[in-house]
This record gives sequence, C-alpha cells and structure tokens, in this order.
Amino acid sequence: MREITVAATQMACSDDVAENVARAEDLIREAAGRGANLVLIQELFEGLYFCQDELPEHFERAKPADGHPTIRRFQELAAELNVVLPVSFFERANAACFNSLAMVDADGSMLGVYRKSHIPQGSGYQEKFYFNPGNTGFRVWETKFGRIGAGICWDQWFPEAARAMALMGAEVLLYPTAIGSELFERNWDSSAHWQTVMRGHAGANLIPLVASNRIGTEAGRNGTSLTFYGSSFIADWAGQTVAEADRESQAVLTATFDLDEIAVNRMAWGIFRDRRPDLYGPLMSLDGASR
Repeated sequence: MREITVAATQMACSDDVAENVARAEDLIREAAGRGANLVLIQELFEGLYFCQDELPEHFERAKPADGHPTIRRFQELAAELNVVLPVSFFERANAACFNSLAMVDADGSMLGVYRKSHIPQGSGYQEKFYFNPGNTGFRVWETKFGRIGAGICWDQWFPEAARAMALMGAEVLLYPTAIGSELFERNWDSSAHWQTVMRGHAGANLIPLVASNRIGTEAGRNGTSLTFYGSSFIADWAGQTVAEADRESQAVLTATFDLDEIAVNRMAWGIFRDRRPDLYGPLMSLDGASR
C-alpha cells in the first residue's frame, strides 16, 4: 500500500505579491495539518491574472527560476512540512518568458521546471502576448510520495497532454488554473464543461487528478473584469469527483488514494496494453492527415 493524500486549494488574489504568497502558505499549512502530502496552489498565484490586458509593464513580473524568491520560500516550507509543492510562476529565461511550474519535493529540493505547452489567446485571456510556448515537453517527476505529472490551465483541455504524462508513468495529474467568465459572452459558464473534460482525463487514464482554480473578480485596465469561478476539485482514478469547492470561498480540499491499488486497476483494464500507436498518425498533424 502506497497512500498519498493530495490537496487542492483556491483563493482570491490581490496585486500584492507578499500578501498572496502568505495566503498561499497559510493554505499549504492547513492542508499539511490535515495530512496532505502534496498541495496544489492555483496558476500565477503571486498576483492578479495580468493577462486580461496587453501591457508591456507586466513583463517586470517575470523572474528566473534560479533564485526565485517565492520558489525558495516554498522550498523551505516543503522541507519543513514534508510535502510536495508544485509552484506556478512567471519565468524569465534570457529573452524568453514562460508560464511555468517548479516541482518542489518534500525535502525542499527542486526537481525541475515545466513550461506551459498550450498558450491561449482570447478575449480576457491574452497569454500569447506574454508567454512563449513551453519547450520542456511534458514532465513527470519522481517525488517522495509518487510520480507526479502537471499541466497548466489551457493544457487541461488537451487529452494528448494527459495521455502523454500517463504513458510517462504519472500516478497523479495536477492542473493549476485561472479560469472564469468570458468577456465576449458574459452568460457563458464553462465550469461544468471544465470539470467534465478533466474528469475524462482521470477516467481515460485511470489516474487521480487535482485541479486548483482562483476565485474573485479582478479588474483589467480598460474597464474589463473577469470573475473566476473557483470550483476546484479532486477526481479519483475513475473520473468521479471526490471533493469539490464552491465558486466563491477560499478552500482546502483533500483526498487520499492508494497508488498501488490504482496501479493494479490500471493494468487490469488493459487500456495501455491495447493501445495502437501505429494508427495514431493523424494526431501528429494539425489537419488530421495521416503520416
């Protein structure tokens, strides 16, 4: 038996980095106090979701991974609490900028960085202005409490990303995110769709999944605003929701899984045994043409 207790968190953010980092630390401590071995904080939690606007001044938020003050603080926290901490941050790497995640193991060591592969561009979510497409490929890390794969927000809509991480040996999938209202259609609520797609990743790959979203309404510079709908959740290996937050409250969710038991179920289903990569050529092209 290899048990892991995972935690999803959600919170509102201000434009004060110190305040947001302190709030995230409080949530992590609460989760650890409830037995969590792995705690997920939402995407770009250090500040407001600045991608609502296209403003060059926001590039000042980006910092290199090496010596990053928030990552360093959370390395110390991970070692103190004996928890795995994936840390979302705006990364500067020479002339490039990435929407990145640093995987910090329970001893405080940084196992590596994942850079968001799929970069959205839409009304209110203008990320292509700020972020280069990730160049790390999908990542799976061997942590103290299991093999962890992580995507970031828009990555969560792509089944190829989840399947790739599953094939690489992931035992838990993580998706820190920032999603809410749409500027072009105020009455469109994607929360149920959002959850269904990710629950499908869990069920199709027989892997538990953790998704952490932000809450609150954040104003842009041009009279716009986005309201983030929370609804952070944890799904089990069959894609069933086992814990879910509401749309407005700060929250810490936890769930415990036996990774050995899940591995037996995953093998017994034969999903990976019966794959036919020789037939999946259309996936290697943008237009579905076989290669």
